[in-house]
Amino acid sequence: MQDEDTARDELKRGRGRPRGSRTALGVATPAPDAQAPDDEARAGERADCRGIQSIEVGGLLLQALVRNGAPMMLKDLAREAGMPPAKAHPYLVSFGKLGLIEQDPLTGRYGLGPFSLQMGLTALHALDPLRAAMPEVAHLADDIQLNVAIAVWGNMGPTVVHIEECNKQIHVNMRPGTVMVPLMMSATGRCFAAFLPDRVVQPLLQDELARLAAESGQSSAEATEQAIAEVRRHRLARALGFPIPGINAFSAPVFNDNGKMTLALTAMGPAGTFDTGWDGTTARRVKACAEAIARRLGSTESMG
Repeated sequence: MQDEDTARDELKRGRGRPRGSRTALGVATPAPDAQAPDDEARAGERADCRGIQSIEVGGLLLQALVRNGAPMMLKDLAREAGMPPAKAHPYLVSFGKLGLIEQDPLTGRYGLGPFSLQMGLTALHALDPLRAAMPEVAHLADDIQLNVAIAVWGNMGPTVVHIEECNKQIHVNMRPGTVMVPLMMSATGRCFAAFLPDRVVQPLLQDELARLAAESGQSSAEATEQAIAEVRRHRLARALGFPIPGINAFSAPVFNDNGKMTLALTAMGPAGTFDTGWDGTTARRVKACAEAIARRLGSTESMG
């Protein structure tokens, strides 16, 4: 009898009931540390978004070295990363052990280490210029509402490999596989003529000039040089009504990590609504897109 009374008293006080058991009313009571499935899912999502703060803080030092482009003294590096030198030093020691950073024993300056170089080269070798360009070009076409073509240098000259069409109906007689020759008769061709090495483009240019001289009795070598100089000055090629009548175009070069032109972006649209200004919205957006792709390829060149 005493045991039954004791059991009843413990139940009243909430003791003597197993974790997660049912009460006298038949309602299950979860264990204190149990979580509902939805709570567990939300906790998992928060965990996925949460990083390791110390790694992010230390990463500021690596970013500062990349921005500066040269080895730095501790005080300058710490200031650039927004932290006191005493805080920066332990990170540099750890990065040094990993080969991400190395210190010059003579100058005391910190620079990127051999493992940083290895990571960068691995990332660059895995890059496909066309794959890097596609999302940027799609955004550009939507932004300026013009068709945008990507061209690379092929065996026969500048060759269109992709055309991103905007929402508007723009009728341009061009498709993937189109070779943009003669060089000087398109913005794309002029862009390659201006920024590829002479040994690559001069044979094709000389053939074009010789053919023109044979057909018309005159050569336009001086006009060609002036047109190429204009492209280099603006870092952009422009075509007004050629090679397609009624269609204007701007073409910008994309450089890789070695400073070599790897492809051209060409925005095309009706002459009546096309902003032809060298400093106009279309020109600036095309150049900005080319720069964005170049950065993804490891280039540090500016379009100016």
